[in-house]
Amino acid sequence: MDRTVHSFDWLQRWYTEQCDGDWEHSWGIEIGPLDNPGWTVAIDLEETSLEDRDYSAESVRRSETDWIFTRVQERRFEASCGPGNLTEVVTMFRVWAEGS
Repeated sequence: MDRTVHSFDWLQRWYTEQCDGDWEHSWGIEIGPLDNPGWTVAIDLEETSLEDRDYSAESVRRSETDWIFTRVQERRFEASCGPGNLTEVVTMFRVWAEGS
């Protein structure tokens, strides 16, 4: 992983690479808030090189506000996390996607 590239910049590039005039009309990336508080992330893997790659669900709970849950279900990377863990979730997706 090239640590000089911020994970959100990497995610933007990954998304752009998937866009082929068709993919982006059916699939994409969703980032939204949770009310406890926190974030949800959903990244469609359908019709990407990641759609059939194995992923082991991860669950981390450091405190009431510092936590992460990730999984791949139905060709979709799904995550929920605490309010300060969004970059960490995107980085976890990146590490998995790059195969590191």
